Amino acid sequence: MDTQQSNLKAGLWMAGSIAMFLTMSVAGRAATAELDVFQVMLMRSVIGFFLLLPLVHFSGGLSAMKTHRPLMHIGRNVAHYGGQYAWLLALTLIPLAELISIEFTTPFWTALLAVAFLGERMNTKKTTAVVLGIVGVVVIVRPGVSEPQTGHLVMLAGAVAFAVSLVMVKAMTRTESVVRIIFWMLIIQSAIGLAPGLLVWRPPSLEVLPWVVLVAFTGTFSHYCLARALVHAEATVVMPMDFMRLPLSAVLGWAMFSERLDMLTAAGAALILAGNLVNIQRRRPEAVPPETP
Repeated sequence: MDTQQSNLKAGLWMAGSIAMFLTMSVAGRAATAELDVFQVMLMRSVIGFFLLLPLVHFSGGLSAMKTHRPLMHIGRNVAHYGGQYAWLLALTLIPLAELISIEFTTPFWTALLAVAFLGERMNTKKTTAVVLGIVGVVVIVRPGVSEPQTGHLVMLAGAVAFAVSLVMVKAMTRTESVVRIIFWMLIIQSAIGLAPGLLVWRPPSLEVLPWVVLVAFTGTFSHYCLARALVHAEATVVMPMDFMRLPLSAVLGWAMFSERLDMLTAAGAALILAGNLVNIQRRRPEAVPPETP
C-alpha cells in the first residue's frame, strides 16, 4: 500500500476520532447537567462494555481477552478512572477550549514519567516541549494574577492521571492488543465505579439517556479510531491531526455554549500546541538510536 493511500486512511480514522471526542464533550456536558459524574461514568463503562462485544467477537472472542497482566490492567485503570473523572468534572466547570488545552499537556507529563519509570532519555526536544507546555498552562491558569479556577486544577490533575495511564499502556502494548486493553478497561472501571455510582444513583430521565449512550459510544470507540489511525501512519503524521480538536472545541464552545476564548488563553493554547509539535517532530535518520528510548 503506498504512503498516500495509508495517510488517507489514517486521516479518515482520525476524522472519526476527532468527531467522537467532540461529540463526547457535548454529550458529557448534557449528561452531567442532570446526573452526577460518578453515575455517568458507571453507565458509560457498563454500556460501553456491551457496545464493545462485536469487536471482541471479531478479535477472537472472550478467549482472546485473557491476560497474564491483571495487576497492570488494574493499576492502569485506577489512574485512567481518575483522569476520566477529572475530565468530566472539569467539563462542567471551564470552557471546552481551556479543558482541551490543558488535556494536551498529557504528553509532557508522559515524557517525564517515562524518563522516571521506563528508563527513557530526556533530550533537547522533550525538554523544550515540556517547558513550552508548562509555560502554556501558566499563561492559561495565570496564578497570582487571577484566582485559579477549580476546573483548571482538576483538569491538570486529570492530565497527569492520563499520563500515568499512558505510560502503563505503553508498557502493556508489548503483550496486549488494543481491544483487550479496552475490554479490561470497561470491566475494571465498572467495578471501580460501582459503589460511588450507586451511592449517587438517580433514575435517568428519557431525555438524558441518549446523551449517556453517546458518552459510552464515543468514549469507547474514539480511542479505537485513534489506534487504527496509528496503524496506517506514523505518529508524526497522525498526532498533528488531533490538534484540530483545540480550535474545533473553541468553535463548538462558542456555537453551543456561548463560550468566549480570550487572547491569553489562546496564547497559552498555542504554546501547548507548539510543545506537542516539537515533541513529535521526525528525527533525522542518523539521530535515531539503535533502541527507541
